[in-house]
Amino acid sequence: MHTILVMAGGVVLLLCGQLLARFTGITSQAQAALYFVPLWLLIAASNMWAGVQGAGYSVMEELPIFLLVFAVPAILAYALWRQLRY
Repeated sequence: MHTILVMAGGVVLLLCGQLLARFTGITSQAQAALYFVPLWLLIAASNMWAGVQGAGYSVMEELPIFLLVFAVPAILAYALWRQLRY
């Protein structure tokens, strides 16, 4: 359940970045999608670190979860970038 909630949080963060880019005009929505990826990498890595340090899982146990948590919102960001870049 935690994994699904974290991935949903990533999607919500991506959408918030898109809305912020659209309504403020500071950057394009395509650029906002690209800016999301390194930010999400840091957040997903900190989630993995919390699982290793706090919950007592090994890095090898947490690695597939990290990849899933990172990949789903990052793939959505990539798809948005491809759609909005022109």
